[in-house]
Amino acid sequence: MGVRKTFRRGVHPKGGKEFSKDVPIREIPAEDVMVYPLSQHIGAPAKPLVQKGDRVLKGQMIAEAGGFISVPVYSSVSGTVKGIEKRLVVSGSQVDSIVVENDGEYETTENYGYENDIDEMTADEVVGIIKNAGIVGLGGAGFPTGVKISPKNANDIDYLIINGAECEPYLTSDYRLMMERPEEIIRGVQALLKVLPKAHAIIGIEDNKKDALDVMERMARIDDRIDTCKLKTKYPQGGERQLIYAITGRKINSKMLPADKGVVVVNTASCVAIFEAVYRNIPLIHKVMTITGDAVNEPQNVDVPLGISHSYLLEQCGGAKDSVVKFISGGPMMGMAMSTLDVPVIKTSSSILAMSEDDVEAAAKIETACIHCGRCVAVCPQTLVPQMMGRCIKAGDVERFGKIGGMECIECGCCSYGCPAKIPLTQMFKLGKAQLREEAAKAKSKEGK
Repeated sequence: MGVRKTFRRGVHPKGGKEFSKDVPIREIPAEDVMVYPLSQHIGAPAKPLVQKGDRVLKGQMIAEAGGFISVPVYSSVSGTVKGIEKRLVVSGSQVDSIVVENDGEYETTENYGYENDIDEMTADEVVGIIKNAGIVGLGGAGFPTGVKISPKNANDIDYLIINGAECEPYLTSDYRLMMERPEEIIRGVQALLKVLPKAHAIIGIEDNKKDALDVMERMARIDDRIDTCKLKTKYPQGGERQLIYAITGRKINSKMLPADKGVVVVNTASCVAIFEAVYRNIPLIHKVMTITGDAVNEPQNVDVPLGISHSYLLEQCGGAKDSVVKFISGGPMMGMAMSTLDVPVIKTSSSILAMSEDDVEAAAKIETACIHCGRCVAVCPQTLVPQMMGRCIKAGDVERFGKIGGMECIECGCCSYGCPAKIPLTQMFKLGKAQLREEAAKAKSKEGK
């Protein structure tokens, strides 16, 4: 664990982790009315199993997976279904959602919390539990974990990488999980190794989390199939492609899956959720989030029942200061600005970041023309040429944008961060990629007619 592994290029933004890194996780109670969107993941929306007037229990499946790439949704409280209606989510979309009135009794399903013996399970049974528990990538992507760990070439997977990098500034929830629940992470990893028997597990952790590295290294000693890897503190070290390259030297592009290179990557928080599902029969109904920023009264890490509103959550954490000018869901590099806090916490929610300055708005006021300095090129972890890509987008030439590697952009924000002209390159590339996907979908539709 002596040598720090890393990837090429990247940036070193202000960490901001000092606000909350030393604050232990505390539980947040559920709200009187809980909202469960049917789209909380990549893939098809879940399909409701309940209707208005039904009584539901804590841990009850209220919506089933709507396809192969989909996951079910569970209630985190007991109560009565008030209805199924459109509700606003963080992305700004109106999403079909199940609304449950919490009765405050928290009556659970019959087998909720039942201790399972993994030694008596087959690999297929473990996969079935993970799929049925509604677990997705809790690092932010939201891809169904049950699908990820079931590649067609399962016997060719020789690396199971556990992402403990948490490179996004300000966020500290994964760090606290490693400090407070390391055994649960390791047991979750062991469940995954039962599914991927030829894989060796490596837990990648940045070296700015030395105490977490020490804790996880000691805990990993219980199983010779699990090791830790010290990573250089650099953004975006936790990006899937960068993490795979740093640990294995293998390169992934937009047309490949990690499994194509013999790798499966799972977040530390997802490992905790896997532990709860496989060993304790608890589906994904809660997650740990970070409430932080210079405009938060009481920065902290919290264990949150899915379905509560962000406004209620912030209120439970002491609220924001009068100086707040911007709320972000996620971190400052890849997070999403929030126009309202009256949206539910879902599986992919990671934080509420309250800031007293709006860096994006400030940058827009001083944006100038590109000075061709090449700094965007020097920091791009995908070794792209953002300067040229930006020129294509401004000219409306998305076809050329695609030809010079536009779809390889991981939207990490390094180019925008490094640009002295303050050009919103990352936002431009998001729009360009969306246009390319739309054109590809139209072309595919025409072929099918």
